[in-house]
Parts: sequence; C-alpha cells; structure tokens
Amino acid sequence: MKTIIQHSTDTQIATQIADIYHCKVKHYASHIRLYTDQQIDLDVLRQTHSTDFNYLPTLDFSQIKLFVSDMDSTLINIECIDEIADFANIKPQVAAITERAMQGELDFNASLIERVTLLKGLDISVLDKVYAERLQVNPGGQDLIEYFKSKGIKSAVVSGGFTYFTHRLAKDIGLDHARANELDIENNQLTGITQGSIINATAKSEFVIELCEQYQISPNQVIVVGDGANDLAMMSIAGLSVAYHAKPSVIKQANIVISFGGLDKIVDLFDE
Repeated sequence: MKTIIQHSTDTQIATQIADIYHCKVKHYASHIRLYTDQQIDLDVLRQTHSTDFNYLPTLDFSQIKLFVSDMDSTLINIECIDEIADFANIKPQVAAITERAMQGELDFNASLIERVTLLKGLDISVLDKVYAERLQVNPGGQDLIEYFKSKGIKSAVVSGGFTYFTHRLAKDIGLDHARANELDIENNQLTGITQGSIINATAKSEFVIELCEQYQISPNQVIVVGDGANDLAMMSIAGLSVAYHAKPSVIKQANIVISFGGLDKIVDLFDE
C-alpha cells in the first residue's frame, strides 16, 4: 500500500481521485493522504488539479536532523545577482546567463566569473537596496524554519550567490548556518571578482557533508531543497531531496516535487 500526499485540503479533489483509483482517504490539518495499491502517475494529477502530489518516501522522519536549502529562487524569491545587475542596467544580459547556468547548460564557475565581472564599479549600497527592496522569503519559508526549530532540526542556506545576502538572511529568519561566495570590495565598490574558492555544485555538497560531520549525523538524516542544476550534487547525497518550483532537470531527479505550494508543504511529509 502506497501513501500519496495531496498537499492541499481540497476535499473535492481527493474524492475525485479516490473514486477513480479506489483510494482510502485520511484528512490532516494541512493536507490529505490517499492510500492505494495502484501505481498512479503523479504528474497527471499535478497537471490536472494544479496541486502538489507526492508519494510519501520510506524515510524515518523522526531521524531528520538537518535542513539545507539553496537560496536564490528557492528560499527567496529572486536571483540576487540579476537584481544587482539591474542597477547597472544590464539585468537582461546577466539574467540570461543565470538562467542557462541554472538549467545546467553552462559551466557554473565560468558563468559566475562572467556575471560578477559585469558588476565591476557598482557601489555597494546597491546590495542593501536589493536586500531591502526586492528580496523576500518565499511563501512558507519562515514557517518551515520555525517548524524545524520546534523539532530541534538545524537549518542552513548555501548559495552560489553572495555572503552579503546569505548571512543577512540567516540572521533575519533564524538559520544556523550560511555559506556563499564573497564579493570583493574596494573603496565601497564591487571590483568584479569574488574572494576565495567559488561555491559551486561540488562545494555545496561538501558543505552538507561538513555539517553532517559537525553534528555527527549521516546524510540520510538531511533534507536538501533546491531549484537549479547546481543543487543536484547536494540533493543526490541527502536522505530526502526536494525540488522547489524547480528546473525540469531537477524535478526529474528529486524525491519530492513542490511546484504549486509554498516551502511549508515540506511539513506535510512529517506524520503529525
């Protein structure tokens, strides 16, 4: 018997599915569970009902100890580098490179170097403007972090973006760890380069391993959420990988897909 999670409380949708596939139905506060012996194509359900559906994984959720999230377009609503570029009137050029990198069509390191170079000479006050005026935590993000806190689950953000945003975000929403690229600054202006090694796909997965070692847990006790190709390496080592409003290549490889609801839909996986 398989369990399908309908990440909404819409009884009409659940009844319709139950009638077609002869499912048993159980209602929870934030979602509905459907129990069936049949193999159901969840993509069909998702498209038909514009609702998130996932098979409940065979994972002991009481053993989850760490949550790691990508930042841009996952934990937050924007790609920070694209918005910085907007202040230099080059957003379309930079956004096009970002999109191709997230789709996995470009080498991440080369694409980051190319984009950061284009930002040379910008005043660092632009960073504050992007954070204060354009950056928002994606729906359900704050609630998800609060939920994990209540369960004693640690949380981290790791990004191919920049420390200015990850560290400020971590402080504002109560994350335990943050890692990203550091923009080089001289005379209050961006120099067009980053300091230290680039946080790419490999570095992201190494960060997850590092945190596992710090907390003496196994990667199987980690939930990782991402949306782009450079998240796949860290998602592949986690006990549970979540594709959040993600690129097709990421949706294909993730355990859980959330394309309609907010980040707090992850809470539905915990049996409460």
